Amino acid sequence: MSAPKSAPPPAAAKPCPVCRKPAQPRFRPFCSARCQTIDLARWIGGNYRVPVVEEDGSSVDEEDA
Repeated sequence: MSAPKSAPPPAAAKPCPVCRKPAQPRFRPFCSARCQTIDLARWIGGNYRVPVVEEDGSSVDEEDA
């Protein structure tokens, strides 16, 4: 019989994405309510965006015609 498999070691805790301090379980993935609020303000302000390349829509229009 083979030996029982051991669980993989827990992943290292990631730091707070705002201030890089250790994250706290209560505010995970942040370290505090302050950093949560800063991140929310960044989302609302549009600081986090995915770049989009606008395509010429002519090929779609030609298929519909």
